Amino acid sequence: MSQSVAAAPLIGRDEELARLAGVLERARAGTAGAVLIAGDAGVGKTRVLDEVAARATHVGMTVLTGHCVDLGDVGLPYLPFTEILGVLADDERFAAALAAHPAVDRLLGAGTDAARDAGSRLRLFEGIAGLLADLSDIAPLLLVLEDLHWADQSSRDLLRFLLSRGILQRPAGGAPTHRLAVFASYRADDLHRRHPLRPLLAELVRLPAVERLELRPMGDAEVARLVRALRTGPVPDGTVRRIVERAEGNAFYAEELLAASDMEAGGVPSGLADVLLIRFEQLSDTAQQVLRTAAVAGRRVEYDLLRDAIQLPEDELESALREAVERQLLVPGQGDTYSFRHALAREAVYADLLPGERSRLHGSFARLLAGRGHPAESAAERAHHYRESHDLAEALAASLEAADHAQRVGAPAEELRHLETALDLWTSVDPAARPSGEGIDIVALTLRASAAAAHAGDSHRAVSLTRSALAGIGQDADSELAARVRYTLAGNLIGVDSLTAAFAYSSEALAMIPSEPPSRTWVWAAATHVMAARQVGEDGIALRVARQALRTAEELQLADARADLLISLAGLEGGGRRTREGRERLAEARELARRAGHAPVEMRALFNLAIGSFESGDLEESLPWLTEGLDRARRAGLLSSPYPLEMRYLQLLVLYTLGRWDECAKAAASDAEVLPHAGGFTMGPALYVGLARGDLKAAERARALLDGPFDWMAALVSGIVLTDAAAFQGDPEAAVERMRAAVTALTDDSGRRPDVTVRLAALALSAVADRTVALRQTGDEAGVRRWTDTATELVELARTVTKEGRSGRPQGPEGLAWLARAEAEWARAAMGPDAAAWEKAVAAFDYGDAYERARCQFRFAEALLTADRREEAAAQARTARETAARLGAAPLLARLDTLIRRGRLGDPAPDTGDRPSPLTARERDVLRLLALGRSNRQIGEELFITGKTASVHVSNILAKLSAASRTEAVAIAYRQGLITPEATASG
Repeated sequence: MSQSVAAAPLIGRDEELARLAGVLERARAGTAGAVLIAGDAGVGKTRVLDEVAARATHVGMTVLTGHCVDLGDVGLPYLPFTEILGVLADDERFAAALAAHPAVDRLLGAGTDAARDAGSRLRLFEGIAGLLADLSDIAPLLLVLEDLHWADQSSRDLLRFLLSRGILQRPAGGAPTHRLAVFASYRADDLHRRHPLRPLLAELVRLPAVERLELRPMGDAEVARLVRALRTGPVPDGTVRRIVERAEGNAFYAEELLAASDMEAGGVPSGLADVLLIRFEQLSDTAQQVLRTAAVAGRRVEYDLLRDAIQLPEDELESALREAVERQLLVPGQGDTYSFRHALAREAVYADLLPGERSRLHGSFARLLAGRGHPAESAAERAHHYRESHDLAEALAASLEAADHAQRVGAPAEELRHLETALDLWTSVDPAARPSGEGIDIVALTLRASAAAAHAGDSHRAVSLTRSALAGIGQDADSELAARVRYTLAGNLIGVDSLTAAFAYSSEALAMIPSEPPSRTWVWAAATHVMAARQVGEDGIALRVARQALRTAEELQLADARADLLISLAGLEGGGRRTREGRERLAEARELARRAGHAPVEMRALFNLAIGSFESGDLEESLPWLTEGLDRARRAGLLSSPYPLEMRYLQLLVLYTLGRWDECAKAAASDAEVLPHAGGFTMGPALYVGLARGDLKAAERARALLDGPFDWMAALVSGIVLTDAAAFQGDPEAAVERMRAAVTALTDDSGRRPDVTVRLAALALSAVADRTVALRQTGDEAGVRRWTDTATELVELARTVTKEGRSGRPQGPEGLAWLARAEAEWARAAMGPDAAAWEKAVAAFDYGDAYERARCQFRFAEALLTADRREEAAAQARTARETAARLGAAPLLARLDTLIRRGRLGDPAPDTGDRPSPLTARERDVLRLLALGRSNRQIGEELFITGKTASVHVSNILAKLSAASRTEAVAIAYRQGLITPEATASG
């Protein structure tokens, strides 16, 4: 069932709007200016102009809009100006101004008789210039001219006069110009080489008061936001991704694709296709033929290939190409290639082909590519063309060749795509025509596809494919193959946290083949069983099988399997990966895997080395291992596979924990560009930074991670952020609910709770303790008992998980630090501030977590102050304040300043200027006006924003500064040096 579509919001144009608002502000002050706004059709020019016009109207400007219209060869002279004058004539407010300039009457109902001779034409131009000047004396004026690419010659001449000799000119004596701005838009993609607007634009942009603004395509993230905002209900992630890829930053295309998202995938909406084909149909017949052929080739085509496919004389082909380039349908590229300017234009032309014509051209391109050199590189193209020409046997062979090439160059996602194509074709090709050879059958190909899916980071697809392979095995299947399918399925099930099923399948695999005589299949079945057994808590089984398998791997000289088993044993024997001995064993495994050329095992070793260092509190030591691991994954084309994703998250977490927050945020942004769909792995710690710095939208982004199928890391990240955000907002009910939901989601199917439970419990306890303290102050004993019981339940949960641990071992420094905080929060709820408990928590976080140490110091200072240990309290508060200021942790900083002030612990540390402001540039502007006592409406008028938008900014400022009122926000801002009395003094 389709969902309703909302009105299109304006997204991703803040910079352009700010620039246009600046021109309006200068115009209101008496300095006239003009902006020529360029952009492709559908990129959002009209939407931007509508927004600017609304803002101009809101601050008292008169807005006049004229539209140019495509009337072909029968253009109406001065059409946009006639429209403007018609609006003025219908409004009695402007009657006197119109009467003072009778020359303009020629355009009011005069039509094509408006200006026949040079003298009357000049009087008309001067009359309109004078009229606009007079109107700008009555009120500041914004003149908007849309679609200049369709402007008639007379309108272009009048615009030239107005901007070069009329309304923008500064009068003699240096007096101010008029209170007027001119915004004129045009389609950049419509301006072919001989378009009559080109010379006028070149002339106008040289004028001092005229500037050019290009509206570029929106970024992928902005298009995604637009798509989600357009629908009143949720939009599936897959739909959003497809629209983002196809729209290529064009807002109109995105809206049309969303409106037609229920149609068959890959099609172009009919309304959009009609728009895209208009320019195509204006070409000559030969140029249309060339574009049809090029559309079959794809988005880009080489000249030689196009020439051989279309078989036109070269002079005719070059003439047609020149015509298509001039009309901006094709763009010449490097290496004598041509590309469609927009992929959707190519899709529209392709869809317009007749079925027989399409099939014939695909066949031509397939044969041409087969006859050229570099067969491996062209395999993917050949597979596509053969399939579309219905030559399925050749398509199957080429798909397998393309998959082999993708595997060699380290492109697992592409390998998966080609293998799935081959699997789709397999049953449609006569068995005698199928490729033959070792490993080329339906089960083997399905297994290979599952491995590619796992390497590409699509764990759920890997499970689905392996189940399909299992279903395809007959009763008389080779036992070794049957075992291989089962242990592969077990490994993939571990990746989606289906641990009990993984253990069952790995047990079956190991039972299917004997350990004697020794075989590679048995060793890998055993290695997988070891991992599955560990995941369900069967460490005894895991240890016994690992030792036996390691001896067999050494006997068979299987270096990669030896490495994998050594990694498992490093976690099973001795003190585990946290100890120096354990990490030495991991380093040995990493070297074995490196020499064997087994990248996945090598990355498993590097991940364990890094997380072992982290868990032991050696944060700095973990970073080189992470850098090496991610570099290895990048070279192998495995960045999306499980261990590199884990390493990405861990790298960001280490930077966050060490207090290197700017590095963390920057690295997360870079990761999101490389792996935009990796969710919690690439953005988790950056959300922790955002929340700690007062960005309440971090909670919204964390909540969005929960959309779609279950993802363990997304559940972990969102649990941490949403629990902490609820505590920030003083909502213990929501904090406890979020904490419990996260623990339930992250508890595996064997019933073991995740280690992060301790952190989640401590965060929820913070909100519970706040509520309990407040209730105790009001004398609500029943409420105190209820929340104290909740606090006890949470701290008991933290104690239990810390003792047991998901790995079966007690937690390391991080887990113990969170337990110490949970204990201190519980004491605060049950009895009141406990200085000894908070002192222990501060010391526990000294392993390297700068922010959590500062948060504990804040509570420690509170407890010391309650115990009248003022000097110690002041020392703790000052140290915590320095950390909060360095990190830019605005909410914590504000709470510390309040504690210092109310506890009379001395003046807050002076601002050195090094601390980043927690507020955006716009929020600082709003804050300065807030300090002057401005209302929301007055703030909006001065900043060219609506009163509603100003109110949103004020609310954000109060939240970031933890202020209860506008007055308190201003006071905090003065104290923190965010504003100064000089900056806000009137006059």
